Amino acid sequence: MKHAFWISVAAGLFLVACDGTTAEAGYCGAANYSCCPTSCCAPSGDYCAAKSNCCTCYKQVREVKWEKEQYTCCKTVYDTVCEKVPVQCTRNVYETRYRDCCYTVCKPVYKTCYRDVCCTVRRPVYKTCYRDVCCKVCKPVYNTCYRDVCYTVCKPVYKTCYRDCCYTVCKPVYKTCYRDVCCTTYKRVCETKYRDCCYTVCKPVTETKTIDVCCGEWKTVTEHCPGPVVCKCVCDPGTWETNCCGCCIYKPGCCRMVKQQCPGTTVCRKVWCPKTVKKTVCCTRYVTETKHRRVPYTCVKCIPCTTTKKVPYTTCSYVRECKTRRVPYTTCTMVRQCCHKKVPYRTCRMVTECITKKVPYTTCTYKCECITKKVPYTTCHHVKQTCTRKVPYRVCKQVCETKYVTRRKCVPRQVQVTCTRCVPRVTCKMVPVQVCCPADPGCCAPSNCAAPQTCCESK
Repeated sequence: MKHAFWISVAAGLFLVACDGTTAEAGYCGAANYSCCPTSCCAPSGDYCAAKSNCCTCYKQVREVKWEKEQYTCCKTVYDTVCEKVPVQCTRNVYETRYRDCCYTVCKPVYKTCYRDVCCTVRRPVYKTCYRDVCCKVCKPVYNTCYRDVCYTVCKPVYKTCYRDCCYTVCKPVYKTCYRDVCCTTYKRVCETKYRDCCYTVCKPVTETKTIDVCCGEWKTVTEHCPGPVVCKCVCDPGTWETNCCGCCIYKPGCCRMVKQQCPGTTVCRKVWCPKTVKKTVCCTRYVTETKHRRVPYTCVKCIPCTTTKKVPYTTCSYVRECKTRRVPYTTCTMVRQCCHKKVPYRTCRMVTECITKKVPYTTCTYKCECITKKVPYTTCHHVKQTCTRKVPYRVCKQVCETKYVTRRKCVPRQVQVTCTRCVPRVTCKMVPVQVCCPADPGCCAPSNCAAPQTCCESK
């Protein structure tokens, strides 16, 4: 703190020692006020007087508003029209024909035979027996008893009374009046117009061309068919053998199955040999040609008409009327009454009884029996048979026919449409503006408010 005090004292003494010449040299002479004229240091004016010269003027401003406007314009609408156009085409028609063909068939004939076979069967024999069983049963015994019960009943007694009641009735009074109403009706006006329409006409053109026709002939071919393979049973002869006692015993032979080829057959069949033949055919084709014609159509316009008619309407006013009526009301008083009744109740006790019942049981014994049953077996042998069948074949021929194809085209027409657009509207209005003119207060008079800035700049 002591060092800071002495530093401030030394700085003050240094400033006192400096004279006016040194002050003029500082800041390049800008700190010396002796160079300024006296008029510059005079007061420039009164602030209150300058404030009173500010006034409010009005300036003209343009404002743009957008308004909706309806207008009528024409719109092109395309109608789709369908028309049928004949087209000539050729169609292949196939016809199925039949021819007889003979063939030989080896038909198998099956026969079912039976042989007797003896066998022993054990057949079960069932027998139902009964045995006595004693058991104890608890049987319930029910008894119905009655007891007296006393109860009190409140019995209502109703009485009808009447009282006079006044009420007010609003009685409606109706009156029919008429008023004029303007209404707009539309009158339909028909107008006939014409438009050009293009249509296509088909003209026949006959041409001759050569086509290939498929034909042929039938040839007889002989074929050999091998016979079926049949299984045949072959038995080998038996032999004599000697046993351990020296006696001769005959041992039978065994049987085996041998496949055997049956003789074949010769079959004759017909084979179709095709060939191609050139043939001249007349064909008709159609050439399209475009023509024009005028087609009439009717336009309907609606013309508005304004008419005035009288429309009836009804007015209603209410008139108050006082009336009296008798209103019934019911009073109820309760009268106590004592009653008696018998209430039944049920008692139950269990009684034990001994019951004897028969219980069934089944015994089974087996008995042997010898039965004979027939076992079926099938034998087969072949029988030759000649059959005839119809073999189908197709024949093609061309048929010319005319088809109608539906084509669509668009026909334009004009339709009046009401549209809405926005139209700009310019309006002028006066806007207050604050302008201050200290030199001349009369500049901001209402007569000069049209150009307040120009007035102040000229002053």
